[in-house]
Amino acid sequence: MRFNPFLSAIFRTFSNFTRPGAPSTASFAALRPVPLRSMSGIPFLGALFGTSSSTSSTMTYPDKRSDTEWQAVLTKEQFRILREKGTEPAGSGKFDKHYPEEGVYTCAGCHTPLYRANHKFKSGCGWPAYFDSIPGAVNRHEDRTLGMLRTEIVCSNCGGHLGHVFKGEGFPTPTDERHCVNSVSLNFSPDDKAAAGSSKESKA
Repeated sequence: MRFNPFLSAIFRTFSNFTRPGAPSTASFAALRPVPLRSMSGIPFLGALFGTSSSTSSTMTYPDKRSDTEWQAVLTKEQFRILREKGTEPAGSGKFDKHYPEEGVYTCAGCHTPLYRANHKFKSGCGWPAYFDSIPGAVNRHEDRTLGMLRTEIVCSNCGGHLGHVFKGEGFPTPTDERHCVNSVSLNFSPDDKAAAGSSKESKA
């Protein structure tokens, strides 16, 4: 039988692929899982998917209902915004272009009176805008999400997220402030029976 160099080369190549042997350390290193930080630890992803870094999450409020209790009384969208600090799309809210002469806007979670009808003004921002709130009804907190420093506003009774307040934008209002509030965070009553608080908005 004559020796065929071509067949011999094929046999050697196949043997090298199938020969058992201990994998190299480099192979194991390549397969070793890389430890990942949580999404909230990655600035961009944390801003989109993580929890808010607002100081309001560490505060306590008179209404101390748990997340389970809130989920039982709020819609999914109300829970996302009020309890998880979400935001509704601009121009989508039912109170964006709502301008009654009288009445009061209340917290959609705990029904605390927050804003009077005469606090509301047309800002063109796509969300309900108020230049002031009922004294003591709204708390302010530092919010560093989205890579910027903003002032979050929450209901002072339950801590429900309302939106953010901006100052110095040049609107012709008594305070030169704009409380940019999610419609989902609010209810409205045409009867203005909200009691004026004895203290002004608290700042945290």
